[in-house]
Amino acid sequence: MPADYSALLWLLKLGALANLYFLAETLAPGARDVDPHLVIPAQIFFVVSGYRCLFPNRYENNIVLHDSAFSSTLVTRILATFSEVAYIYQFAHVLRLLNVEQVAWVDLLASLMVVQVVVSQCFVWSAILTGRLQLYVYEEIGWGVIFLANTVASGFLYATLELDAGREWLLQLSLSFGLVYLPWQAIHLNALRANARDGGGGQAERPALSRALVRDHLIRSFRERNRSTEAAAWGGWIGLVWMTAYWAVLIPLWVHVVVRAAG
Repeated sequence: MPADYSALLWLLKLGALANLYFLAETLAPGARDVDPHLVIPAQIFFVVSGYRCLFPNRYENNIVLHDSAFSSTLVTRILATFSEVAYIYQFAHVLRLLNVEQVAWVDLLASLMVVQVVVSQCFVWSAILTGRLQLYVYEEIGWGVIFLANTVASGFLYATLELDAGREWLLQLSLSFGLVYLPWQAIHLNALRANARDGGGGQAERPALSRALVRDHLIRSFRERNRSTEAAAWGGWIGLVWMTAYWAVLIPLWVHVVVRAAG
């Protein structure tokens, strides 16, 4: 992998076009009759993902490509909070729709996904406002729980139901993603743990929690923007894969397929 991500970060902007196309699809006349519990979360996700492709940001150390308020951690995180809750709600709603036999534990896993994504928002906000890097690890453990639940529920539905090709494809997509994502997430968590240790995650090195500390980190999350294109600043290849798959390619396509197939 290159040591400088300048070209790759600019190429990431093409993801905004993909998100804009998917957003336009949800606004087309034919989409008006689709379940709003599927369409509205998708629209929120496409808008925010397109924005993040244009103004990429890495929360740790407030790394940005563009020195602009639009790239700030605070603005990005506010938008991402709505986006992440929205698309996980959409995925959970799909499980409920496909759970035609109303198996209780499948609905329970769907509810767990939504609860867990809210908990993960609490962890990431706490990390930003306190500088505790270990909290990013807890956030990502939560994402592992979310997609483990989605994979288990999808596997059960796929094995026990007879569905039309479009909805069967949704379950196949969920299973395929889970089989790739869950091992990758283990690698991601190891990298985050190492980063927390190297970045002063030890208890002895942490400043005491206080209102002043939280206020300082809140102000920094908006005002501090460290422009960099170095690979290490963006989390290396793991960070690049995460940004590309999440904002530009895989998750936007998945959310789009949900609207088309499950609707």
